[in-house]
Amino acid sequence: MMDITSPQFWMALLQIVAIDVVLGGDNAVVIALACRKLPDELRRKGIFWGVFGAILLRVVLIFFAITLLQIPYLKLAGAAMLLWIGVKLLQPEPEDGGHEIDGGTTLFSAIKTIIIADAVMSLDNVIAIAGASNDSMGLIVFGLALSVPIIVWGSKLVMKLMDRFPVVVVLGGALLGWIAGDMVATDVAFKSLIHDASPLWKWVLCGTGAALVVVIGKWLAARTLKSQGKVAA
Repeated sequence: MMDITSPQFWMALLQIVAIDVVLGGDNAVVIALACRKLPDELRRKGIFWGVFGAILLRVVLIFFAITLLQIPYLKLAGAAMLLWIGVKLLQPEPEDGGHEIDGGTTLFSAIKTIIIADAVMSLDNVIAIAGASNDSMGLIVFGLALSVPIIVWGSKLVMKLMDRFPVVVVLGGALLGWIAGDMVATDVAFKSLIHDASPLWKWVLCGTGAALVVVIGKWLAARTLKSQGKVAA
């Protein structure tokens, strides 16, 4: 277990907080869209059970993520996924807003919609938390617990900050790239080799991952905006 007094613990803690803030907003948007057609008296129940199901799903996903990431070379796959998620985060929103969620007219249909959508959307959050936690179960539990208030209450604030300060999104993408580099450096198959060569290689890989996300993400975003006849910010 990671020592709470160590700098590594607090670095991992800050990374997990940032991950929850950057990646947690869309989940609340999905919940709001799924419940928008419910009668007022059912909306609170829809939100409650939707969040409950989403968090339960994350607990299951995080268990499998931690187990799988102990297998040699599988952290490489997790790192590749985080790089892709980071690049995707820097892309401009589709003109339709990017949320194709049908609002349910019954409580059951709304909850079903929330859980199905969250099964897809939570995987990025779970993989990122697993990578940043350095196998600390306490940090994983903290990350999952923190995601609850962010999903329920914090999404509007987070999205306003991202809209007003685009650098927040860029820093979030860079953070995911940094964690991806760390996952490569700590893969069971390479950890000893990299440490024996030089501890500095871990930081080189982290920095390279962060730079790749920002450079590729911004380049693709500029191409997308150019094809739409817009100018990148």
